[in-house]
Amino acid sequence: MSTPVVRAGAESPLLVHARRSQGRGLALLAVAGLLWVWFAVLLVTPYGDDGECPALVTSEYVHDDTCVESRDWPFMAALLGGSVPFAALGAAGYAGGGATRRVAEHLDATDRA
Repeated sequence: MSTPVVRAGAESPLLVHARRSQGRGLALLAVAGLLWVWFAVLLVTPYGDDGECPALVTSEYVHDDTCVESRDWPFMAALLGGSVPFAALGAAGYAGGGATRRVAEHLDATDRA
């Protein structure tokens, strides 16, 4: 019976898969973060035709009817709702990749009999 030869510097396929999974998870989390930043920018910038309506966060909520109607609330809700799957999948991918990486490093460090 022959034992497999482990070359110095070679990575196991499991470790490569784990790092790739973690990278995909971070990319999805970055997309979710960009959507959250976009939402925050929409909250702090004036809106309406020529910016006559003040920002929602920086003023008291005393808008007239034209300002309330000109705000695109469905789009802002879609930004937050659309970020949830990216954040959930990104967190799961990163956590799963981290656990797999630890298992792969453990398997590489143990002596195989």
